[in-house]
Amino acid sequence: MAKYSIGIRDLKTHLSSYLEKVQNGHTIIITSHGRPIAQLTPTREEVIERVKALQAAGLMIWNGKKLKPSKPVMVNKGKKLASDIYLEMQNESLY
Repeated sequence: MAKYSIGIRDLKTHLSSYLEKVQNGHTIIITSHGRPIAQLTPTREEVIERVKALQAAGLMIWNGKKLKPSKPVMVNKGKKLASDIYLEMQNESLY
């Protein structure tokens, strides 16, 4: 999506229209004396949009199909929580 760079005075004058642009997915860079000081961005992206961005960046490959469920590699059948076991292992490695 497009990025807009605007000054503080322009933002105050046209706040409603810039917020509408943000709702439509655009980013607004706010400047003071020509220097960026803040950024308005949409509050959340949809998951599929993030996946597409990762694919476009070459960081992820996905064929679009649902993942098949898999069995866990390990099941904790003891009374201790896995987090407690992990902390104990960490403490042992410190000494």
